[in-house]
Amino acid sequence: MPVMIAASVLLATALTGLPSSPVPGAAAGAGTSVVPAAATAPNLRACHDGRCSLTLRKSVSFRVSSRFGITRLAISFTSHSVRVKGTGPGVSSQALLGEGTTGSVNGIGVRVLSLSSGKAVLRLTPVR
Repeated sequence: MPVMIAASVLLATALTGLPSSPVPGAAAGAGTSVVPAAATAPNLRACHDGRCSLTLRKSVSFRVSSRFGITRLAISFTSHSVRVKGTGPGVSSQALLGEGTTGSVNGIGVRVLSLSSGKAVLRLTPVR
């Protein structure tokens, strides 16, 4: 029975033109599709101490140590600028940076290494 099901799935896939997934009992390589690897998400937990390198493809928000006087850092970007906003209980601070510039938000230094419409590369370092 499993061979007949596998053959039916392969036949239906061939008739519809949709990519198929591997089916148990199917011949190796027959009807399999290759799925591209997903882009690696940045390790935002590594930034908790204010020291990390980030390659961003979308806006992010993450917790930082309260020693900076803030508890959360939010980073968004366009092809022209990076907005870094730090918030905490009763506190809000932000910096607007361009490619190649350096700034800081409550003791967290931010350097914009490269910037495009789809990607921002940043380095964070504590400045106090």
